[in-house]
Amino acid sequence: MARILAIDYGDRHLGLALSDPLKITAQPYGSYTLKDNEDENKAFFRKLVEEKKVEEIVLGLPLRMNGSEGTRANLSRDFARWLEEVTGKKVVLWDERLTTKEANQKMKGFKGSFKEKKDREDQLAAVIILEAYLEKKRQNVQSDSKNN
Repeated sequence: MARILAIDYGDRHLGLALSDPLKITAQPYGSYTLKDNEDENKAFFRKLVEEKKVEEIVLGLPLRMNGSEGTRANLSRDFARWLEEVTGKKVVLWDERLTTKEANQKMKGFKGSFKEKKDREDQLAAVIILEAYLEKKRQNVQSDSKNN
């Protein structure tokens, strides 16, 4: 059974989360720091998609609070196109407004270095993105079954 990969995209640091094979839950899967060598980045994502049997990728789209797009959203769209080309998998852009804030709230009291905290925050943001996406998919399935 295939999984869904979620990515909280930053300038160089990415938080990763994976669904379980039944696409019910989301778990943190670590983080990845983009390398200057694009071939290394391509190899990482191709290997991840193959080893974890990823069928779909959800990428956080950082919209402004009013819903408009800025520079960060454009960079995310560029990264999404790159990911689709590299992995051959569909990339869904997902509104990630307030996910970092929610991740910070869930991490209150976390003791660790700044790097550890940032790493955990990015992973948690990816989990939050994936949980919201999975919930929406479940609602769509339920809605479709009621309409049939």
